Amino acid sequence: MRGGTSKCWVFEWDHLQVPGKSVDEVLLRLFGSPDNRQIDGVGGGTSTTSKAVILSRSVSDEADVDYTFAQVAIDEQKVDWGSNCGNCSAVVAPYAIERGWVVPGQETTSVRTLNTNTDQLILQKVPTPEGKLQDPGTQMIPGVPFPGLSVGMGFLDPAGRTTGKLFPTGEPVEKVTFDGREVPATLIDAGAPLIILDAESIGLTGNETAADIDSQAALLVHLDDVRRDAAVRMGLAATRADAARAIPKLALVGKAAPEDEAELNVRMLSMGRLHPAMLSPGYHRKRSADHGRPARRHCGPGSALNGSFVRAHHAHPRRPSPDMGRNQRRRARRRNHPKRPPHRGRRTAASRVLVSGTQNNSLSSYRHWSGVALR
Repeated sequence: MRGGTSKCWVFEWDHLQVPGKSVDEVLLRLFGSPDNRQIDGVGGGTSTTSKAVILSRSVSDEADVDYTFAQVAIDEQKVDWGSNCGNCSAVVAPYAIERGWVVPGQETTSVRTLNTNTDQLILQKVPTPEGKLQDPGTQMIPGVPFPGLSVGMGFLDPAGRTTGKLFPTGEPVEKVTFDGREVPATLIDAGAPLIILDAESIGLTGNETAADIDSQAALLVHLDDVRRDAAVRMGLAATRADAARAIPKLALVGKAAPEDEAELNVRMLSMGRLHPAMLSPGYHRKRSADHGRPARRHCGPGSALNGSFVRAHHAHPRRPSPDMGRNQRRRARRRNHPKRPPHRGRRTAASRVLVSGTQNNSLSSYRHWSGVALR
């Protein structure tokens, strides 16, 4: 199943019980790891295609479905269980409805889901006209070529789910060491642990493509050093060597162009490389901006950061789609044209996150809408 911009292999816990094998060993073999191509498994050789969601009916009265997320390493013999994936979370409600664990409503169906990695309760709302799931759905999202099912998600009190605090160090702004010099950063835990750096402070613009960043081995080493140091300071690891590959994530933020649709350009790194899409805990950007962090520096007093929404672009080119109007298709082609000046061609949208700052049926300040394709 596709959840948002990720491909998620969905399992039930009972189906992963193999005599003489741990669940980690079973998943590694199924995905074909360790192998950077994952040629002998179902993985796709990227962090967005090497993900598993493991489901069961909930043992709690507070939820209908329990689910655990697993990030299966590609070139290592390791499975990371340290965090949730917001994109893959979107597959849980449709799966539960199709499996018969939840009775669908005649218009919409609400499913209470519990992520066991973070003990996070998420209310998911799915359209079910006449008591049926739409297949494949009509929701389009940037960065994905085909439509899927629209899933609304409300995260209940997401702050500090992994570390216990919104700001794990107690300070909204910290100094971290990048390549021998100190730069400002925000270390935050809202939905998932994250480090936010101002791209300009480390010599970048925030408009870089995946190829621009992933081709710089020294840059990746320095960024991973920052990430590992932050993991220790956030209480996620005892030593730098113990830091997990999947968490904390790292975000580079830069100012979007005046004519762009977003206030921020964001480049997310995961598993040692640039992540090809926006990770769904975009709530981080809102809270960091509200407290004057690196994200806020790039937005003027009239921007949406001072209201209810943050709009952020990621690194993927936006492909022309048949659903786009003629002018939209022209702009998408111009942005991706190789003769276009680099700073124009790289400011393209793969994922837009809209983060609500209002209360929604007692769910705190975060709604993320994703497309889900049933397979």
